[in-house]
Amino acid sequence: MLRLAEAGWFRRLATGPLGWRVASRFVAGETLDDAIRVAKALDGRGIASILDHLGEHVTAPEHVTEAVAAYLRALDRVRLEPFLDVQLSVKLTQLGLDFSHELAVANMERLLAAAEEAGTVVMIDMESSGYVDRTLRVFRELRERHERVGVALQAYLRRTPGDVDALPPASIVRMVKGAYLEPPEVAYPSRREVDAAFARLTATLLSRGHTVHVATHDEALLRGAIAYVERRGFPWTRVELQMLYGIRRDLQRSRARQGYPVRVYVPYGAEWYPYLTRRLAERPANMWFFISNLVRFGRSWTTMGGTTG
Repeated sequence: MLRLAEAGWFRRLATGPLGWRVASRFVAGETLDDAIRVAKALDGRGIASILDHLGEHVTAPEHVTEAVAAYLRALDRVRLEPFLDVQLSVKLTQLGLDFSHELAVANMERLLAAAEEAGTVVMIDMESSGYVDRTLRVFRELRERHERVGVALQAYLRRTPGDVDALPPASIVRMVKGAYLEPPEVAYPSRREVDAAFARLTATLLSRGHTVHVATHDEALLRGAIAYVERRGFPWTRVELQMLYGIRRDLQRSRARQGYPVRVYVPYGAEWYPYLTRRLAERPANMWFFISNLVRFGRSWTTMGGTTG
């Protein structure tokens, strides 16, 4: 499915006017105002947010500067909305990691200073397997000086148990399944293996005193994590249930109504297509939703006499 989503014809279809009508189910919009609007709506349902200004693999220095400025604007808005529980998620390739370790660290230092003023946390997204060592090196260095920084780990990578062993004490970790296309020698190829790894790693992180963001829409894994937390008596101040904007909204709301801490990952920005392709590839239901709604909107558009030019 990821190969289909990366096909040129599919990209042209998905990024056209009809495609955006469907993609907006998964992406808050292209502006910070769009993201804050969504965060406020979620807050009204008792659900916290984590904002992600979309973009990755920056190849020009001026684009790094633009990404840092966008993140700083987001943190300033969070500072001005003290009653909203909003965190920030970043990709180090946006912050210059492909240029140098030092540049990524320096830019993260700026963001963490702003996060301190805003009273929030900056989470570092994990990217494809080739970036894991460099990402964790940045995280460990920052963690020596800052408490308001966390990192995502991917359950499907075979190496992740070793990465858990090497975490600094009392880290903040978002546990995700993983969504990048990886070879079988790097990542578990079957859902059963990934799910088992996710459950094991979540339990290990909790038992070692880390704060864990259990990021999945899999009800069985969520039930297992909740049961483990309650059986072991871990405080819910160390655990969150995290899900993606637009996916399993029923589950988000039901868990929040039950009193569990729920946070929704809210992506925004003009560079939304790579994010969308990963979401479509993760679950066949997402791809089916996208294609079926494209067909439905396309028929409506034709019936109304719509035209693209």
